Amino acid sequence: MKLRAAGLTEWGVVPPTQAPPSQQLPAVQKLRVRFAKRGRLRFTSHRDFQRVFERAVRRAGLPVAFSHGFSPHPKISYAGAAPTGAASEAEYLEISLTSERDPEQVRRALDEALPDGLDILEVVVAGPGSLADRLEASEWEIRLPQADPEAVASAAEVFLARDEVTVERMTKRGMRSFDCRAAVLRLTPGLAEAAAEPSLERCAILQVVVRHGTPTVRPDDVLAGVLDVAALKVTSPALLTRLAQGPLDEVTGTVDDPLVRDRDATQATATEPVDAHETHPAEGDAAAPSAP
Repeated sequence: MKLRAAGLTEWGVVPPTQAPPSQQLPAVQKLRVRFAKRGRLRFTSHRDFQRVFERAVRRAGLPVAFSHGFSPHPKISYAGAAPTGAASEAEYLEISLTSERDPEQVRRALDEALPDGLDILEVVVAGPGSLADRLEASEWEIRLPQADPEAVASAAEVFLARDEVTVERMTKRGMRSFDCRAAVLRLTPGLAEAAAEPSLERCAILQVVVRHGTPTVRPDDVLAGVLDVAALKVTSPALLTRLAQGPLDEVTGTVDDPLVRDRDATQATATEPVDAHETHPAEGDAAAPSAP
């Protein structure tokens, strides 16, 4: 179980009390974080995770930067959150710090401060560009316990043959109808082997790649469309897991890793030669007059 010693952080000190807004330091480092939602924690709502993560940041003693204004808040941004009830291996967020920290130490500190099932998988220094803009598509696994794999495969074929499949979903503004077919780039049926997973005997699987857009097409929307076009009934709740989220390869229909550019930028910076005798004045220093 991931538990931290009372009051201690990765760096062995008591987390400092957060400074008042007027004394906040500027952000000097932005980190990008990939984390997972597993097991029962898949039922954690996005708002609940935000609260849990902010507490974990405090327990880990991270020098998080705050926004300015009347009601300052931690500079933490979330991108492409999975719907409540879905597990995920590819959730992302960004956090800004007022002093530089080693990404691997940050990963360990946050992972220990979070409960089992909310797991920090990777932390990298943010490179140029927007993380949200890179999250173009998601790959999902939909498990259907006790469903007939042949019937599910036939339903998937019918779904892919359609140009449009309309589904309904209850939203904050009421019931909404929209097409879920256009966003589906790849839909592959499969079967979980009972020998490998006895608890999921005769479990049909759908692997689906969904393009992000407006309205957002979720994996449960795709499943509803697949079942509807074939009038197929399932008796057990589906298990939804996001396997990947990132840039879309239009040719292959696969989802790439959104943090590749950040790793490349960090490695390039680390390998740049440094001339110990060369100094660069800070911006504005060259124009400053010399003292009399």
